[in-house]
Amino acid sequence: MADFMEEEDQKERLKGDKKIPARILFRRMLAYVRPEIGSFIFAGFLLVLNVVLDIVIPLLISRITDNLTADLIDLRTVIMLAVGAFLIGAVNNLFIYVESMTLQKAGQRIIYALRNDVFAHIESMSQNQFSEMPVGSLVTRVASYTQSMSELFTDVIVSVIRNLVTIVGVYVIMFFVSWQLACLMLIPITVVFVSSFLLSTYESRAFREERRRLSDLNAFLNENLSGMKVTQIFNREEKKGEEFDEKNDSHRRSVFRIVLGFGVYRPFVTFVYVATIALIFYFGVKYGLSPGGVVAFYLYLGKFFEPVQRLADQLNKIHKATSASERLFNLLDVQPDVRDLPDAIDLPAVKGKIEFKHVWFAYVGEDWILRDVSFVIEPGDTCAFVGATGAGKTTILQLIVRNYEIQRGTIEIDGQDISKIKIKSLRRAIGQMLQDVFLFSGTVKTNVSLHDETIPDEKIVEACRYVGADSFIERLPDKYEAQVIERGENFSQGQRQLLSFARTVLHSPEILILDEATANIDTETEVLIQQSLEKMRSIGTMLVVAHRLSTIQHADKIIVLQKGEIIESGTHRELLSQRGYYWKLYCLQFEGGEKQTSET
Repeated sequence: MADFMEEEDQKERLKGDKKIPARILFRRMLAYVRPEIGSFIFAGFLLVLNVVLDIVIPLLISRITDNLTADLIDLRTVIMLAVGAFLIGAVNNLFIYVESMTLQKAGQRIIYALRNDVFAHIESMSQNQFSEMPVGSLVTRVASYTQSMSELFTDVIVSVIRNLVTIVGVYVIMFFVSWQLACLMLIPITVVFVSSFLLSTYESRAFREERRRLSDLNAFLNENLSGMKVTQIFNREEKKGEEFDEKNDSHRRSVFRIVLGFGVYRPFVTFVYVATIALIFYFGVKYGLSPGGVVAFYLYLGKFFEPVQRLADQLNKIHKATSASERLFNLLDVQPDVRDLPDAIDLPAVKGKIEFKHVWFAYVGEDWILRDVSFVIEPGDTCAFVGATGAGKTTILQLIVRNYEIQRGTIEIDGQDISKIKIKSLRRAIGQMLQDVFLFSGTVKTNVSLHDETIPDEKIVEACRYVGADSFIERLPDKYEAQVIERGENFSQGQRQLLSFARTVLHSPEILILDEATANIDTETEVLIQQSLEKMRSIGTMLVVAHRLSTIQHADKIIVLQKGEIIESGTHRELLSQRGYYWKLYCLQFEGGEKQTSET
């Protein structure tokens, strides 16, 4: 089992995962368990009572058996013993119910607190950190690993304690009933324990292989269902079918290996159990046990076999749960790249002046994306950034909202270094409209308001009308209550963009960021968006990244970037008169467009 972490599905790993010493790991887990310690003590008390009562019942049945096989049957004693066994069983089941409910409620409270902490921690991480973390792994840690850690205390460890107490208690009683038979039982019990441990080891590996194969199959399905249009266009259905058949068959064989393990184990254990029963009856008579003693030994044997079989599997579950907890705390140990300084301040009333002073930035090492970039944008101005892909346009916008931290220089808003401003305060003043608009499942209204119930419906309608989104919302059957499916796929790109504009306007930012918001939009929708943008320019300072130069001709300033450096700066007319890089881009777009139109 020592290689469990190494053999676990690689897709669940995160960069920086490390081994946490067991002592520290257990102490950190106890921090979440400690508030529920009263529930665990109460459940432990019920557990002991449950085991004691469970052990008593076979003794009563033994007395009943001896009485029924005697020459003179005492019917009154038999009835009293039977009623006693029934009442003990009823009380025992009540204790089991109360114990289970107590533990499960405590477990859910632990999961609730832990998931909140993990989700809040994930939200605090930077965009750079998110780019290094597979979303599937984060989902697994928030959803599954928190559950595993809770189950470690509410189920696995409790079951291990119950089984150990049961094994010790039952064996002590068996020893007093017949020490000879008790010693004899050690042989089959050892065989069952060893075989259970071997099966657990085999099944653990088989389950990991099955999960890996299933993950591979799901990934194939996800990719190919999303790309089904391409498959059909290029007539690759048969080839993709063969690939799916291969992966499906691999998963089938991995499941078969799991079934095979249990298929061999269960008949073997049943054989050992039946053989042991035969030994009990044979040697019970030989050692002079009464019929009741033989029956008691038979019942105790069943209570002994079951926890012995479960114990090895539960030890593996403990290892699995601690491994899950280790990965969970590894995630919590990730320090956000971008965080508030101890003396960070709230941003005062924003005017909208933005200044870059000799800014250098690289995503990795010294592979500079921006090189000594300096510029000033006056309050209320619209500034556009132009340049080839990779020139650093979008990076500038990302740095303004502190999605990343710069390595050199300073970025100021109204003369205040943004590194000294609280992140929430900074981002509250900036509205971002991106090329890939993300819409959440819900309604049009909740997507515009982002589930802020304090915003009146009138404000939402007003924002949508301001940017022109009402032109299509009013045509929807349910209007603002219309349902939005996953990622907003039931709306066009232009409609999603207008909803993002309305979302931004509604939250009244003083600075607007527009990153390729008009890309991949048809001409008719672009006209509508341009009208919205003209209105939004009056809101505050606007920063625009666009490949279509027609969308930025009226900007107060256009900054041209090449390989992370500013090579030109000015208004549209000024840059055209320089007949430099911007002029070449303009000629390529507009002369090429006119030529294409004439040829058509």
